Amino acid sequence: MGFFDRMFGSRPPERLADEPAAEPVAEAAPSAAGGSVMPRLVAAREKLEAKDVPAAVAIYEEVLAAAGDRADILVTISGDLGVNGCLREITELVGPRYDAERHGPATGLNLLQAYLALRNADAAQHVLDILFALNRPDLEERLHGFSNALADLMATGQSYADEAPAGGDPEATAKAQISLVTISKPIWSYGLDAAGELFPKPTSRVRHVAFAQLALPGMDPKLAEQPEDEMGRLSRALPLWLAETFAYSPNYAALAALGVNGQPGTPGQYALFHVEWSTDNLRQLVETAGLELDYIFTGALRQKAGDYELVLRVWEVKKFRERKQIALRWTPATAATELAKLHDYVRQFMEWSDGAAALPYAAPASSTAWLETLGASATLFLAEKNVLAPEQLPDLAPAFRAAFSQSAANEAASLSCLTLLARALPFGQAPDVSGLELADTPRVAAARAALGI
Repeated sequence: MGFFDRMFGSRPPERLADEPAAEPVAEAAPSAAGGSVMPRLVAAREKLEAKDVPAAVAIYEEVLAAAGDRADILVTISGDLGVNGCLREITELVGPRYDAERHGPATGLNLLQAYLALRNADAAQHVLDILFALNRPDLEERLHGFSNALADLMATGQSYADEAPAGGDPEATAKAQISLVTISKPIWSYGLDAAGELFPKPTSRVRHVAFAQLALPGMDPKLAEQPEDEMGRLSRALPLWLAETFAYSPNYAALAALGVNGQPGTPGQYALFHVEWSTDNLRQLVETAGLELDYIFTGALRQKAGDYELVLRVWEVKKFRERKQIALRWTPATAATELAKLHDYVRQFMEWSDGAAALPYAAPASSTAWLETLGASATLFLAEKNVLAPEQLPDLAPAFRAAFSQSAANEAASLSCLTLLARALPFGQAPDVSGLELADTPRVAAARAALGI
């Protein structure tokens, strides 16, 4: 179970596979017992929804000064703050006042989730111990789920205190920060000016959607120092694939967001996210993108005994609220089929439709081969731009085998294969292309000539 498997006040999600439904944690305060305090809480909620957090906090401080020991007040404040993504405010306003015996478990669960999302393992452990001590059988399953999430966090050896190293060491601080690289069009389409306009122009009512790199709970972040492995590549390739798909729709403007760890101005390494993105991370993405994003997809990917588990979350940015959760499981033998189902499901859920693009949309012949191609293309692109160090490049032979296996399936497959080859040449990893088969179209021929392949 990952963090926020039970979201603050979220509605039951739709799922692709059998997965426990998310349940709301926050409980509303009884209005009959609210007295004159309840209108102030309503006013604070309106401030939160208008994104005026300081004004809401001022109201909460006023209410807590007068009635801060009431269980209904604390659960309402923690729930409203959680729904609007104000996690630090939960820990600062509610944390010091919470007493499990007087205030009950609901507020404690909200507080626990906030500490987990903020990666404060020590504080989360303290609240979890308090909740276990209540000896509530009805809470045991939920608390064991949070215990597993905490174990994932602690297994990485990184805690809340590790996020920003103290001592004024600029180099250490820079290394601790993760920069987000946003890819605003299909990764293989960069450098294809000779092929002309490929994708439709957005409509006047375009919706902006971002697909974030997937978290890998339980993975050692130090693995990012090595050339990318299968799970790291998949955590980036899936959002790249979904973002690419939405480039074909005139109703959407899409981007993919990948994490890179390193000092500004010097080649770095891929970042691996060991916990799911919090609302603070979503805000960082909004600021980085410089767009009025409407939706953000986040999620987590796990591998257990050779099988794979994926959870995708769809966030409505206006309220930083989780709208849907999609769960999927697959084995190596069923990967291509199940991932294609996921791709179809996301398009249907988002009411995707392709437009009058110069390059017609075509689903990949093999979803797994396409993901392999996209992952390698992104790594080469970022190395070419001096964002990634050359040492991050893996052996690209498997990626070229995947790209060549579908290179003649359609124009997009041919073009992606050509840009992959062009980017590999400077790094000495381009294979022999004497037997390369491509789609026989003027656009592909023009791209091949321009790239010198």
